[in-house]
Amino acid sequence: MGTLSRTWAMAKASWAVINHDRELLVIPVISGLVSLVVGAVFVIPMIAMGTDDGSANGMLIVLAILFVMTLTAISVVFQGALVSGAHERFTGGDPTIGSAIGGAVSKLHRLIPWAILTATVGLLLRMVREEMGIVGRILGSLLDTAWQVLTYLVVPIVMFEDRGPIDGVKRSTQLFKGTWGENLAARVGFGLLGFVAMLPGIAVFAIGAGTGLWPLFIVAVLWIIAVAVVMTAMNAVFQTALYLYATEGTVPSGFEGTTLTSSFGQK
Repeated sequence: MGTLSRTWAMAKASWAVINHDRELLVIPVISGLVSLVVGAVFVIPMIAMGTDDGSANGMLIVLAILFVMTLTAISVVFQGALVSGAHERFTGGDPTIGSAIGGAVSKLHRLIPWAILTATVGLLLRMVREEMGIVGRILGSLLDTAWQVLTYLVVPIVMFEDRGPIDGVKRSTQLFKGTWGENLAARVGFGLLGFVAMLPGIAVFAIGAGTGLWPLFIVAVLWIIAVAVVMTAMNAVFQTALYLYATEGTVPSGFEGTTLTSSFGQK
């Protein structure tokens, strides 16, 4: 119960920042739209190759890998934009969509290598899950969880400390061990919070499926997208606040009091 209350406090603090800079919510929307366009560029020829006699299998695999790499790069760059905007707010600035994206663009030489590394790890873990049966699925899931946890702060690290991806992973692991490892459940709470927030949309979708009322599908999809956008932005704010606390020992504006320190332990 204590972990849930701390997570709720962190979520409220993150939302307060987003509520003050609502333009940051546009960034995940742009990311989604760019991903859709890029997806169409890749998926259409991949579908065409899939209807061949099998002679294009090699090219299909190459395209699939490039597709994953590109989508990951888009996600990482726009995550960097959100982190940049949150950092600007925490350090006394007034972020805009342009300044946030500009901050990420200025660090493309750090964000793109990190995107390539994390996409490569993701592909390798997928191979483990698919090729090793039930053992592979369990092992792959455990390794994926560990990777996500230990690299949680990599994006702010590579952006604000100008580190490469490998060094960023080492630094993120170091910060994890030193500041908030014993309270990891608080981060899991963000995922749970997002799932709970999506339940109304899932319920409306189910009602639409049962009644055949197509407007309900639209409402459900829009609700789920809205929740995903808000949670993405809140998570980036949370990452940035945690990074600043872990590296500077100060609680960012909006996270004053004992909220952050009680969630992640004293330095």
